[in-house]
Parts: sequence; structure tokens; C-alpha cells
Amino acid sequence: MPSNDYGIAVELEGEFGAIREKTIAALKEVGFGLLTEIDAQATIKKKIDKDLEPYSILGFCNPGYAYHGMTNEKDIGLLLPCNVLIRELKPGRFKVTALHPVKMFQIVGRADMMPLAKEVTALLKQAIATLGA
Repeated sequence: MPSNDYGIAVELEGEFGAIREKTIAALKEVGFGLLTEIDAQATIKKKIDKDLEPYSILGFCNPGYAYHGMTNEKDIGLLLPCNVLIRELKPGRFKVTALHPVKMFQIVGRADMMPLAKEVTALLKQAIATLGA
């Protein structure tokens, strides 16, 4: 399976609902709350009547880090919230991927924002790692 260098990922066996709940709990443990959820599978079916494997995009926020980002780079909201994708690879097997903050922050072009991106990356890596444990 092709990989990317802009995500922090783990593959899991299980049922979508259980993996979703486990993902939310793992992110909560490191200070992130769920703000948004896009059920792409249902949306695609409703809008264009096409089938898509289970594919959900969860938007998480850590208020302290978000505040720091928003007060130091006013347009950082364009890159928020922290997206986590849960998608089915095959029946019973899923990939959970968080967008890599360091990779994302490179488009901002401010070296002084990289410590923030590195801290958030460490938290997301910790959360994703617990999913595979």
C-alpha cells in the first residue's frame, strides 16, 4: 500500500465504531477534543449516489495549542483543526492517520512556529501509537 510522508498512521483490525471511539479516547488522553466529524461515505452516497468505503474525517483541537497558534499567526485557522482520517482498507481492517503538523506548518514559512508544530506532532504520535498498542 502506498504511504505518504504527511501523515502519522497506524493500521488496526476491528469494527469502525470501536476504532472511532478508541481514536477519540486516545486523542482526549493527550488533550485534544473532537470538534468536527465528516462522514465522507454517507455524504458521497447522498450527494452523488456513489459508493465509498467507510471514510471519516475527524477534526480535533487542543485549545491551548490552538490559542498559541492563533495569537502568533492570525491565519493559522486555515490549517485547523487537526484532521484525523479513519478509512477502511478491507473489511475489518482500518487505517487511522493524523495529519503531520510539522509537514503542515512548513507552508506557513515561519521557523518560530516550528516548536509549536513539533510539540503537537509529539502528542499526535503518542495518541496514534497507543491505538496500535
